[in-house]
Amino acid sequence: MIYLFWICFFLIIYSYFIFPMTVILFGKNKELNSKTYNKIDEMPSVSILIAAYNEQSTIKEKVMSIINSNFPTDKIEIIIGSDSSTDNTNEIIKKLEEEYPFVIAINFEKRKGKSGVVNRLVKRAKNDILIITDANIIFSEKTISFLVQHFKNPDIGLVDTNMVNRGIKKSGISFQEKTYISWEVKFKHAESKLWGMLMGPFGGCFAIRKTLFSPIPENFLVDDFYVCMNILQNGYKTINDLEAIVYEDVSNQLSEEFRRKRRISMGNFINLFHFKKLLLKPFSKLGFVFISHKVFRWFGPVLLLLIFVANYFLILDSIFYKTTFFAQIILFIFPFIDLLLRKIGIHIIILRFISHFYSMNLALLIGMIDYLTANKKGVWEPTKRKQDEI
Repeated sequence: MIYLFWICFFLIIYSYFIFPMTVILFGKNKELNSKTYNKIDEMPSVSILIAAYNEQSTIKEKVMSIINSNFPTDKIEIIIGSDSSTDNTNEIIKKLEEEYPFVIAINFEKRKGKSGVVNRLVKRAKNDILIITDANIIFSEKTISFLVQHFKNPDIGLVDTNMVNRGIKKSGISFQEKTYISWEVKFKHAESKLWGMLMGPFGGCFAIRKTLFSPIPENFLVDDFYVCMNILQNGYKTINDLEAIVYEDVSNQLSEEFRRKRRISMGNFINLFHFKKLLLKPFSKLGFVFISHKVFRWFGPVLLLLIFVANYFLILDSIFYKTTFFAQIILFIFPFIDLLLRKIGIHIIILRFISHFYSMNLALLIGMIDYLTANKKGVWEPTKRKQDEI
């Protein structure tokens, strides 16, 4: 039990702190990519693909952020696939298509799911460089140019963006979610510089070579990770550019983020089964990074439970294990205390971080159970936009 306790504890600390901090430290003075296009006129044309479902509140702002960028519109093709939307999304994208000749609107009468829509949009794309992006992700003026510049290097297959969160509120979990995402951005950027092995882009916006796109299988819920891993397995680099900034309203409702994380967790294990051969290659560079960054985290809820169970059987061994056991119980209680305090308008940052950590691990655990019980769905429901409630 002592070995079980300390091994599981180490794996948690290793995945969340030791490995990321080590990568960030060693990647600090590395160069991202020196072989880039210096002028926009030299850059290739791009096809921007948007899978949308009931995005009437954001789709026009999204398209206008693309149009208002510094990338010339005669080098842009925007293809919007509406996945049988039931709000005014179809009407909005139809008007955009009529107003701008480089906008193509496609309405699917039956739900295809995000992966199904993206597969079909890729087939329609005419350009060699694709930017796959969500409807709620708003481009900065130079997003496209900072993404496309890297494709002068023939070794690079995917370029990820730097997601900057908006709509931070103290009442919900947006600050905690932003903190986690910001940390992951730094981590993934360091991976990019150190190895050229970004472990999955932030699926809201990334660019790839069309020739490297592998059609996403049905029911693959975390499609961006699947696309990225296939590119890495084909020997190409995947990187994150901090200057390729995009904006997104971060989740504020714990229930919405819980639903999203649960679905992502189910998708993680679908990907894990698909790329399971990498688990047999822990000493290969790709296998090592995959296991260290992703797999240990995906099993984080199991590790936490094993720590608790092992600690229970060690209570009588020493005061140390009694202390750690009751410390865990107190940590488990903190989210409930945080919930009660929120109801009366009291928001304590440290309690919210603990609530966020445990609730997200619970979502990972339920997502794992969903996968094991074959509770898989091929369509997606986007996270609610512009959240005000906690």
